[in-house]
Amino acid sequence: MEFKKFNDKYIIRIDRGEEVVASLMAFCKAEHISLGSISGLGATDRVTIGLFNVAEKQYHKETLTGDFEITNLTGNISTKEGEPYLHLHITLGDASFHAFGGHLNECWISGTCELVIDAIDGTVERTFNEGVGLNLYAF
Repeated sequence: MEFKKFNDKYIIRIDRGEEVVASLMAFCKAEHISLGSISGLGATDRVTIGLFNVAEKQYHKETLTGDFEITNLTGNISTKEGEPYLHLHITLGDASFHAFGGHLNECWISGTCELVIDAIDGTVERTFNEGVGLNLYAF
């Protein structure tokens, strides 16, 4: 991973063979980013995405392998128990131009991944909400 900073914006490149979520988590810790938004695109050959089942209050996930374009990677950064917390979603396109999407659990880069983080000065903590079954913003 390499990056360049412009005021409160970071332009990031994640390289082939790197995993996106772990790389972003380490980056946020190193740069002391506790609040912000993320957007990006790129290419992957292995990605695990999830869908939250509201009635069951749990995620169901599936790993996809093959050549995929990351047509959109979007999310936000907050904190949970004082540590960076990433909430990321991804949309992928395959060779037949079919789209897949969901909550991003893991994504291994096959070509490159280009991201922008817009850091916000502040923090918003998350806490687990038993009624919903998710870690929600706590204002």
